[in-house]
Amino acid sequence: MKKFPVAFGALFLLTNIAIAQEAASTPAASTTTTSGLTPAASPSPSPTTAQAEQVTVTSQELDISREAIVPSLGATRYTIGPDRLDSQAQGENAPFNETILRFPGVARDSFGQLHVRGEHANLQYRIDDVLLPESIPGFGPELATRFADNISLITGALPAQFGFRETGVIDIHTKNGAAFIGSEASIYVGSFDTLMESLERGGVTGKLSYYVTQSYLHDGIGIENPTRSSSPIHDDTDQFKEFAYLSYIIDDTSRFTLLAGDDHNDFQIPNNPGQPPMFNDMGRTRFNSAKLDENQSEDNAYEILTYQKNAGDLNFQASVFNRYSKILFRPDNVGDLIFTGVASRVDRDVLSNGAEFDSSYKLNDEHTIRAGFIFTEQYATVDTVTLVFPVDANGNQTSTTPRRIVDNHDKYGYFYGFYLQDEWKPLDQVTVNFGGRLDFVNAFSDENQFSPRISVVYKPWDSTALHVGYARYFTPPPLEAVPQSTIAKFAGTTNQSAITKDSPISSERAHYFDIGATQKIMEGWNVGIDGFYKSSHSTLDEGQFGEALIQSSFNYKRGRIYGGEFTIRPNMHSSTSIGFFSITTSAGPPQSALPTRGTIGKSQAISSTEADYGEALPTPKACPITGLLIWRFSEI
Repeated sequence: MKKFPVAFGALFLLTNIAIAQEAASTPAASTTTTSGLTPAASPSPSPTTAQAEQVTVTSQELDISREAIVPSLGATRYTIGPDRLDSQAQGENAPFNETILRFPGVARDSFGQLHVRGEHANLQYRIDDVLLPESIPGFGPELATRFADNISLITGALPAQFGFRETGVIDIHTKNGAAFIGSEASIYVGSFDTLMESLERGGVTGKLSYYVTQSYLHDGIGIENPTRSSSPIHDDTDQFKEFAYLSYIIDDTSRFTLLAGDDHNDFQIPNNPGQPPMFNDMGRTRFNSAKLDENQSEDNAYEILTYQKNAGDLNFQASVFNRYSKILFRPDNVGDLIFTGVASRVDRDVLSNGAEFDSSYKLNDEHTIRAGFIFTEQYATVDTVTLVFPVDANGNQTSTTPRRIVDNHDKYGYFYGFYLQDEWKPLDQVTVNFGGRLDFVNAFSDENQFSPRISVVYKPWDSTALHVGYARYFTPPPLEAVPQSTIAKFAGTTNQSAITKDSPISSERAHYFDIGATQKIMEGWNVGIDGFYKSSHSTLDEGQFGEALIQSSFNYKRGRIYGGEFTIRPNMHSSTSIGFFSITTSAGPPQSALPTRGTIGKSQAISSTEADYGEALPTPKACPITGLLIWRFSEI
C-alpha cells in the first residue's frame, strides 16, 4: 500500500472540508446543478453566488498581476491553451510529455526524456510562475495534462529570472476553483489494455477556491518496445497521480496559494527474446530472455506555498517549496547475471527544500525594475547493491559464484541565485530588457558565475515583431543524477569501469544567441522564424552507465548547438485552437570522442547522445527534425 505525504493528505482533507462547507452554506433551492462544470442558473444571485463571482474576478486580476512579475521578455514563447489541450489526441488524458511534443523543436528519446532544440534534458518546470525543484529522471511523467489550464514553452535567450536550467522553461498555469466549478469523472480506454480513470472537483466557498484531481492509468506499453513485434513483452505500467490547488483571497490585492502534487509509477522493463547467455551463474547457463523480470518504481511529491501582493506599482510573489523524488530499480538477479554479468539494485532519492522571491516595480513609464532570488537545499542518497562475477585481466569470468558489493553514498547540495534586470522602453516601438544574475553552487565543488542577459524587441508595425537576444548560462549538474560509485570496489569484476580516472563533474558554462521575427501576413495568419546558436564549455549530458536504466550526468569538454525554427499559426476564428508547423535542426562538432568527467560505469558507450533524438554532441551528422501540423475548424 502506498503511503502519501502528510502535507498532501492534509491538503485533501482541507479541500474536503471546503466542499462540505460549500454544501452546507448553499441554499437548498440553488443546490441543483447540471451534469457538467457549470451550476444551473438561479433566478437571482444569492450572497454566496455574488461572493464567488467576486473571488473569480479578484483571482483573474491577480493572475494578470503575477504575469507582470516574471514575463518572458525577449524570449521565444509558445503556448497551448485549453482549446488545444482538449482537442489534441487523447485530450486531457494525453501523457504530459506527449503534450509538450506539440511545441516546435521538442523531441523525446527512448528513455522518455524531453529534449528542446537538440539539447540534453536541461528543462525547468514552473507551476503558476513558481519553480518546481527537479526530480530524478524516470520513465513516467510526474505531471499530468489534466490539471493544466494552459502550458507554455519558453526558450531562446531567457531573461534573468530563469537560471540553472536554461534550455527551456515549461510554464504551467493550473486550473483553479474560480474557473472550474463542479465535478467531472471520466473513463478512457484503448488498445494494449489501456485504462485511465480520473476525477476532478472544483469550486469556491467564501474566499477560498479549490481544485483537486486524481487519476489512475494502466497501460500495456509503459516503455518503448525493444522488439519488432507490435506486442511488447513484460511492459505493463501502473500510474497514479494527484494534484490539489487551494487559493485564499485575503483582499483585492493579495492571496495565499497552496499547490500539492503526488505520483507513483510502476514500470516493467520490456524484454527482448532470443538473447544469447554470456555468463555462468553457479552452473546455470541457460535463461529465456523473454522471461526476465526487471522492474522500476518511481515516487514524486511536492508542496508549494505562495503569497502574492499587488501594491500598485510594486508587485511581488514569495514562495516556499518542498519536493521529494525517489526511483528504485529492481533487477532479475539470475537473468541479469547470466546475460550481462551484473545485477544491480539501485535506490536513489532526493529531498529538496527552498524559497523563491520575485518582484517588479514600475519606476516610470520607461523603466520597470525586476529583482528576485532563489535558494534550494538538496539532500541526495544513492544505495546500490550489485551482484558481479570476478574476472581476470582479459575480462574472462574466473568464478561462477557472484560477489555482492554494497556501494552507498549521500550528498548535500546548496544552490543560490540572485537577479536584477530593467525593462526599458526608449521608444514606443522598442523594448530593451537588460540585467544579469549571480549564481552559486556548493555541491560536488564550489562554483559561481555572473551571467549577463540582454534582449531587444522592435515592433515597427502592429503586425511585425523582431527580437534579438544574448544570454550567458550557468548550468550545474543535477545533484541526484551525478554518479557516485566507487571505481575501486568494482575492479576485477564484470562491472569494472573502462575508464579508471574519474575527475569531478563540472557546471556547464555557455554563450547563447537568438534572433527571430514574427509577421502577420493576413487576417488570422502569423508566420515566425527563429535562429539560435550556443557555444558551451564542460557541456553536460546524461547517459546510462551500468545495467540499471537510470540516467547519470557527465561532461563533454566543449559543445556547440545551432539551428532554426519556422512556425505558421493559422487562427481563422476566435474559437479555434492555434496550430503550427515547425522544423527544428541542431548539430554539434566532434569536440571529444568520449566524456571527460563524471564517467563511472561498465559501458560508457551507452549514452543519451545515442538516443532517438540524434548524436547531438559527438558528431556533426545529427540533424533532428520535428514537425507538427494541426488544423481545426470550429464551424463547417
